[in-house]
Order: sequence, then C-alpha cells, then structure tokens
Amino acid sequence: MKVVAFEEFGQAPRIAEVPVPTPEPGEVRVRVHAASVNGFDLAVANGYLNGGMEHRFPVVLGKDFAGVIDELGEGVAGFEVGDRVFGVVTKPFLGDGSFAEYVTVPVAVGLAKLPDSIEFTKAAALGLAGAPGVDAFDAADVQTGSTVLVAGATGGVGQQALQLAVRAGATVIATAASRDEIALVEGLGAAGTVDYTGDIVAQLTEAHPGGVDVVLHFAGDPASLVGAVKKGGILVSTLVQSPDQVPADGIRVLPIYANPSQATLDRLAEHEASGRTSVTVQRVYDLDETTDAFLHFSAGTLGKLVITLV
Repeated sequence: MKVVAFEEFGQAPRIAEVPVPTPEPGEVRVRVHAASVNGFDLAVANGYLNGGMEHRFPVVLGKDFAGVIDELGEGVAGFEVGDRVFGVVTKPFLGDGSFAEYVTVPVAVGLAKLPDSIEFTKAAALGLAGAPGVDAFDAADVQTGSTVLVAGATGGVGQQALQLAVRAGATVIATAASRDEIALVEGLGAAGTVDYTGDIVAQLTEAHPGGVDVVLHFAGDPASLVGAVKKGGILVSTLVQSPDQVPADGIRVLPIYANPSQATLDRLAEHEASGRTSVTVQRVYDLDETTDAFLHFSAGTLGKLVITLV
C-alpha cells in the first residue's frame, strides 16, 4: 500500500510502499478515505520526538483518520466490517500512521462510528483537534452570561472550543490579527476580537475592566494571560503540564490532557452532524501532495488541511 513515511531520522517524508497491515487482537483495520494534517505530524517528521516516543521504522505519519473498517482483529466487539469510522491513532509508539491506504487502530480508544451525514473529509479533521477543544470546554464549566477569552481561536482546537462556548451562552472574545482571521472567528460566533500580536491584556481591560471569567488557552504564553482573568476565574490550558508553571494569585490554572475516547469522539460527531459546531476544511490534497500540505500548514492556515486517499 502507499504511505507517507520516513525510514530514518533526518530523512524527509516521502511516498513509499509498505505491506498492508493485519490488525492485532483488539484492533480493526480501516481503509482510510481521508486524514488531516496536524502540528504533531510535523513534529514527528522533524525528529522532535526522537527519544520521547518509540519509533518503529518506517514511520508512517498521520494521526487523524476517517474511513471504513475492512477487517476485525481477534476479540473485537461493537464494530463490524463495513462500518464508517473516524478517530485518532493512539498507539504507544510511532510507526502506524494514517497517511496510508490502510491503518490498524485499537478499538479501546481513538475510534468511533461516523454518522452517514458527515463526509469523510470533515470527519478526518475532527479527532485530534476536537478532543482537546471539548475537554477544555468541559473543564472550564462555561456558564450562560460568562465572558470567555479563547487564545488560539483560529486553530482547530480553538475553533471547536469557541463554538461550544458561544452555544453555552457566553460572550466570547477571540484572538485574531488579520482580516481573514477576524472574519473567521466572528463567523463562528465571537462577539469581539483582540490582536494577539499586541498586548492582549491591555486590549481586554479596555473592553472588560473587571477581566474575563474564563481563558481557554491553546496558543501563546499562558503567563501573559493571567492578568486577563478576574479573581475567582479560571485559565484552562492544553499547553501547561502543571499549575505551578503559571504563577497566578486568586485564579485557578487547570492543565488539560485530552483523551480521544469513544465517548468524546461520539460527541464531536453529534456536534458536527447537528450543526452545534462545524469543522473548517480549508483545502484538500491527494496523498502524493502531502509534502505540499506540510509546507502550507507551516506557513499558517485558517482551517484544516485534509489528505484524501479514496
């Protein structure tokens, strides 16, 4: 089968041929229809996880996927051949990625059924970004009438969280700089924006002198945002490992470790199918164009970049 992989550290990813995998017990094999590009993929390709995770060469890149189950491993229950599915490759090693015609994935975590109403190209962009967006929103306990700052609002994670906060009845302020970014977040329901290239706290203080109730932090320096939170408020971050990393007096700092559980993926699919949230797919590429997609991702995007394989 065709894949995008690299065979040793320092080698650029390329199109390669590898054997079609066989699912292990507790796994299914998915005929991949689409997969999306994430920052994690570029980190792996650039060798940033060398020493941090086991690499099994050739390392096939890709975490997000959507497709159809075509084979079941021993002991699998709850899924059948022919099921439309999506999710995130969650194996404890790097090597079996989704930029491939087939991928094997465990059913215990990172896999969910896909409603017929959701296209594969949309579903392939949901899992890796959507899970932390949902988990951060849940942790923040956003209330109707509260004021929420979303830092990193134009990214895949931020877009999901922004929409959920708006649906919860909050007044959402989003970080955005360019006209296109402002148009994007306002289109998703943001009531206002602050320019992340300037002093975010100063801009917020002018419009909200008392501070905001919640900061959902997905980009930038979290310590620089502490001054934006009112006393008794909360800063929820996917980029902080411990509250001790962000000195804060009178506010809570809550790190988030996202988990693409089946329950979370089911929620993401339900949100997409019902229109509660919507994933933005900016551009679609063929597998042979994956290196172009990496370059475009590195240059900055306003939506997800998706690789199609069928």
